[in-house]
Amino acid sequence: MPAGAPSLPKEEIRLVSPWTSPAAAPGTGRLGDLTVNRIGFGAMRLTGTVPFGGVPRDRQTSIGVLRRVVELGVNHIDTASFYFSATRSANELINRALAPYPEDLVIATKVWPGRDPSGAWWWAAPEQLRGQVEENLRQLGRDHLDVVNLRVPPSRHSGSIAEHFGALAELRDAGLVRHLGVSHVTAAHLAEARAIAPVVCVQNPYGIGASDEDEALLRRCGELGIAFVPFFAIAGSGREAGPGAPDGEAVHAVARAHGVSVAQVRLAWTLHRGPHVLAIPGTGDPEHLAQNVAAGGLRLTQEEVDLLSSCAPAAERPRRMPRTA
Repeated sequence: MPAGAPSLPKEEIRLVSPWTSPAAAPGTGRLGDLTVNRIGFGAMRLTGTVPFGGVPRDRQTSIGVLRRVVELGVNHIDTASFYFSATRSANELINRALAPYPEDLVIATKVWPGRDPSGAWWWAAPEQLRGQVEENLRQLGRDHLDVVNLRVPPSRHSGSIAEHFGALAELRDAGLVRHLGVSHVTAAHLAEARAIAPVVCVQNPYGIGASDEDEALLRRCGELGIAFVPFFAIAGSGREAGPGAPDGEAVHAVARAHGVSVAQVRLAWTLHRGPHVLAIPGTGDPEHLAQNVAAGGLRLTQEEVDLLSSCAPAAERPRRMPRTA
């Protein structure tokens, strides 16, 4: 097993003080009435070397990474029942590694997309969302979910989400879900959802090179007191799940000035976009985990933030899910 990913018995998981927690370096944020450190963890890459597939990761390494996540003070984990490879399920790894869960641990998941056992994608009808919520509950070993995001399909980018969000709000009223969020949405979607039930977070692709529309939605969330949770922030806007065009000289220059990686600069810049921004960088590698958490302590100058913010918006994002719903 790689160094930094010990396979510890559950009773030996060590919790760090919030005063010394590396994940607390950039401060805390809120998901409704839940307080979390602003550096969180995304579970998508726990199951394989590429999202939703690739070579399955070693089970004990993934369990060790999750336990190290908690040791570093991370108390916000993002996951989904459709995060699985041929032999690994992110939710079940989380359950195995961390249950019984620390009292301050917040687990966020998402519904609407689904995958059958072959890995093929499908999109739930409103009446099927309860089954997806219950699947997450079963896999995680929970009696309720802290936060559930409604992940909107690309085909609904300009359509209504009211029927699906209303169905999810009913599950919140039934006690299966504590808080609701929305993911991959527009400002219009956010307004539509807020008219139905409180929204505690928006989870959208965002990073250096974000569009004016992305920036406006981030600001709007800040005005409303809603957490903005960017995903693929390290990959950068327009490069959702991995490398794309080479990083610009501005990013490399800032990285050299601080003696850190380009990925750490990208993550730090995202956290500098506002105190309501919560990062969820994902990895299955113990060394990358340590680097991601350390990025929370990287302090950029205002000049550096402005330089990185001036990077040209990227091209349209590649699609990782089917358009149809």
